[in-house]
Amino acid sequence: MLLSDKVASCLGSGSYIRKMFEEGDRLARIHGADKIFDFTIGNPSVDPPEKFREALKQLAINPIPGMHRYMSNAGYPETRTAVAEVLSEQSGLSLTADHVVMTVGAGGGLNVVLKAILNPGDEVIALSPYFVEYGFYVDNHGGVLKVVPTDEQFLPDLPAIEAAINPKTRAIIINSPNNPTGVIYSEDILTKLGQLLEKKSRELGRPIFVLSDEPYAKIVYDGAEVPSVFKFITNALMVTSHSKDLALPGERIGYIAVNPRIAGVETLVNGLIFCNRTLGFVNAPALMQRLVAGLQQETVNIAEYQEKRDVLYNHLTSLGFELIKPAGAFYLFPKSPLPDDLEFIQRALKYNILLVPGGGFGAPGYFRIAYCIDLAIIQRSLPAWTALAQDLGMIK
Repeated sequence: MLLSDKVASCLGSGSYIRKMFEEGDRLARIHGADKIFDFTIGNPSVDPPEKFREALKQLAINPIPGMHRYMSNAGYPETRTAVAEVLSEQSGLSLTADHVVMTVGAGGGLNVVLKAILNPGDEVIALSPYFVEYGFYVDNHGGVLKVVPTDEQFLPDLPAIEAAINPKTRAIIINSPNNPTGVIYSEDILTKLGQLLEKKSRELGRPIFVLSDEPYAKIVYDGAEVPSVFKFITNALMVTSHSKDLALPGERIGYIAVNPRIAGVETLVNGLIFCNRTLGFVNAPALMQRLVAGLQQETVNIAEYQEKRDVLYNHLTSLGFELIKPAGAFYLFPKSPLPDDLEFIQRALKYNILLVPGGGFGAPGYFRIAYCIDLAIIQRSLPAWTALAQDLGMIK
């Protein structure tokens, strides 16, 4: 056999997001790209902010000697300092460059953290619906993913989390704003979660870490804010990337930040730096580190995403689809009008609408729409959504 049994099994049950993305390419070749409405993947169609392009141009015109060489495995001190200053302002704590490790995106960052903290058999809680790759990341490092459903509003169910915690529990991954629901966890929720985990950590005699996955933290609507996890949870690590807020998914640039209040924080950071190197990342991309250092307060135009959200949300609710209006990120997560979300996805394909079933996020009975595509495509899709609703008997 060419592959290990585990990898062969993973390929067989591979990501439905990618499968549907590939199906979109196939349909586009048949019908033309303008007639395909691909809502499958969170790949922003917007370009990075003008300040990014200007900084890139200036760096190309006036290169810094040695700018493509290795640096500390944690990243450039000036970039880490820029990150720490913003996080200090948000949290009210004193973070320095020593609390930040630059990483190859959030995916790289999560793998670094999990490698550093997990022993074989340790459990990591994920709250469904959740980003499907979490399971693979945990498995990469000998851990076991334990899925705990959220409540009807897609918010953490604290009694269910408490019931899931046992002597093997090492961490819980939270994602706010959430992919796929767009829900933001409030200060009250984070406070109660922090209190619960402190109590259980004392009982177990070792810390239960919160890994806060935050690539959508700056993509929020209607005046919403994403509370700093560091304010409310001591044993917290924040992992994020600039894939979404600066529209740089292909550049793979992100960071890990650790709460300076963690006992033994220096040892933890040293472990993260070691794992960043030995997992083969070595360091985050040098050029991107230089560029994002001065862009920590910048984002893409959030108003564009809000307009897309509103166009789709208003149309779908008018057709009878049931969904929570997202406060952030760029996804909708409606209930499937058919009991079987896979059957619904197949019905939507008749109208060249490509979606991802909720089962792919640990929440069967729903489906995900990624509205980070061009507004013109969304607008062209509206008659197709209407036709689909009529076909399903949702409207006369």
